[in-house]
Amino acid sequence: ATVVGNGLIVVTVSISPSLRSPMFLFLSYLSLVEICYSSTIVPKFITDLLSTIKTISLKGCLAQIFFIHFFGVIEAFLLVVMAYDRYMAICKPLHYINIMSHPVCHMLVSSSWLAGFIHSIIQILIAIPLPFCGPNVIDHYFCDLQPLFKLACTDTSMEGVVVMANSGLISIVSVLILVSSYVIILFNLRNHSAEGRRKALSTCASHITVVVLFFGPATFLYLRPSSTFTEDKLVAVFYTVITPMLNPIVYTLRNTEMKNAMRKLWIKKEK
Repeated sequence: ATVVGNGLIVVTVSISPSLRSPMFLFLSYLSLVEICYSSTIVPKFITDLLSTIKTISLKGCLAQIFFIHFFGVIEAFLLVVMAYDRYMAICKPLHYINIMSHPVCHMLVSSSWLAGFIHSIIQILIAIPLPFCGPNVIDHYFCDLQPLFKLACTDTSMEGVVVMANSGLISIVSVLILVSSYVIILFNLRNHSAEGRRKALSTCASHITVVVLFFGPATFLYLRPSSTFTEDKLVAVFYTVITPMLNPIVYTLRNTEMKNAMRKLWIKKEK
């Protein structure tokens, strides 16, 4: 469902002439990242559900940690970029085309990928030196640093603080920017017509829904010291499995342009 839904958005944006605005460019990249992000967790998760013996090598575990944080941070920054795009479109409409040019849009996307890479490298550099000589069972359905710390044969309290600061800082800054941008957007919408407000709020509501689904669970997990992981596993299901699956539904059902473009593609396919 995740691959089909997000893949349909990527294909629709790529071949539909009517979807050439920065908003849809960012949406297509977000959908691509959702596919990659979910693919680092769900296939292994499904395999383990069907297997009696559930194992993963240390290298495989570190690779999963890297790509989970890599694509997770890219998604977080893309959501911030999309909020900035909506701010420019609603609050600076006369300058929007000049400011949000294609080079600028691609630079913002590239910056998101670079930020994800730097963040993930930091996570891996924390995990690689850890000694493992005792228990080897991870109390989670995917590899992450906090569950891995439980298996290390050394005190990992300092590493836990670094991870919390690293991931928590990204969450806090992203949420502050998102909240600030939407407060300003809502304030500026008072000067728009009723039709303009309705269209802007429809687009923003989709984005806010996705932001809450992603940042709510992620903030809960990474902005506090680890304790028990029973609740963490349930919360993690939301942003690793459910959110990537729901995003295409949220964006397509609430976006008239996207629905019209998909309808045209379906008509062409039938012809």
